[in-house]
Amino acid sequence: MGEEAEIGTAKEAADHELIVAFGRLQGAANRLEYILGRALEEECGISHLVFEVLLILGRAGEPGLSMRAVAQEQVLTTGGATRLVDRMEAAGLVARAEDPDDRRGRLVRLTRLGEETVVRASRVHLENIKRYFVAPLPATDRERFAEDLRILSHAARDALPRLP
Repeated sequence: MGEEAEIGTAKEAADHELIVAFGRLQGAANRLEYILGRALEEECGISHLVFEVLLILGRAGEPGLSMRAVAQEQVLTTGGATRLVDRMEAAGLVARAEDPDDRRGRLVRLTRLGEETVVRASRVHLENIKRYFVAPLPATDRERFAEDLRILSHAARDALPRLP
């Protein structure tokens, strides 16, 4: 794979194998996000971001997660996470509760409707993942690809600054 000294023109930059590879990754992610996100909106009435927060809360279980933890998991500002959770609470998907370990803190947890919604949406999402993300890949490469994505995701997560 090339060195930066190989790039002397716009054409060389545009054709550099690493830049092309990353562009393909980003393009595939953007297109899949659009296809799968649109299906969640049309079939379940929720955005992909709301779905991801429902999954995070489902994974956390009781008593719930702090707003800060939700923000860090989704790479949102705490203000952005608060606005999102406000909308989710208004829709009846989540509820805020006292934090038993912090008198000033509040935790976010799934409601019964939130639980039902994430289960229904997960069924839709899983079918679309199989159709658009798994089926196009050769069966022999799927396991390695999933592992490579895990490695990339963790490396990127670890490179991000932590919220104060």
